[in-house]
Amino acid sequence: MTGKLYLCATPIGNLGDMTPRAVETLQMVDLIAAEDTRNSIRLLNHFDIHTPMTSYHEYNKVEKAVALIQQMNAGKNVALITDAGTPAISDPGEVLVRMCHEAGIVVTSLPGAAACITALTLSGLSTRRFCFEGFLPSDKKEKKVILEDLKKESRTIILYEAPHHLTRTLEELYNALGDRKLTLCRELTKKFEEVTATTICDARTMYEHAEPRGEYVLVVEGKSLSEFQREQERNWQGIPIEEHMHQYETQGIDRKEAMKRVAKDRGISKRDVYQYLLSLES
Repeated sequence: MTGKLYLCATPIGNLGDMTPRAVETLQMVDLIAAEDTRNSIRLLNHFDIHTPMTSYHEYNKVEKAVALIQQMNAGKNVALITDAGTPAISDPGEVLVRMCHEAGIVVTSLPGAAACITALTLSGLSTRRFCFEGFLPSDKKEKKVILEDLKKESRTIILYEAPHHLTRTLEELYNALGDRKLTLCRELTKKFEEVTATTICDARTMYEHAEPRGEYVLVVEGKSLSEFQREQERNWQGIPIEEHMHQYETQGIDRKEAMKRVAKDRGISKRDVYQYLLSLES
């Protein structure tokens, strides 16, 4: 029989968040693949886990995945852990998971700490709909494309950032999104955990006089529906009503329904649309 891959979440700060099931699994498997074995050995020692470890990280994720799959095909069970949190989230573990599926190896995930969800629940912003962006890319062109997409995003946005990049990221977010509600979460679950409900603009000002410290999760308010509607109305104002009508009618929408939609798009009454179109015919 082939072995399994176990995705084991580890604490993001407080060791008390390690689940008994994760400890038992790490003790039971044949091998633990860790992002940084030097960091993970402290965790394993704390929970009296003596399972052999091997490194699995960004720079060996493909070739090491091949080697791990060979071992699982030989019947060994492997656990994957990251330095903190749930493997495969902003983590090279996603590559190993995908390759395991392609190889027909069973993958199971042991739920636990995840900084993105912890921050979202603390943010005070909408949790009904959200998107996780992780770390913004370092490539300037790629980052510009993503920020343009986020400008239109109506869901709550979750980002990760390192302290030495925080002020730059706040500036880029302000330039792209304007001022929005923002909750800054740092050192989550640790002794000096800090959650600050603020705005992008105020956060920029705050870090003009304070040095960012610790790992950050930024939870940003999405574009409001009213703001989106106002933008749409402004966009429609740029074309004549008859052209607006034509766009709907070419989709097979009848004239009565098209007038109704045009009126809604432009924030005017259906009668106004009718009177305008009537004036063109006279």
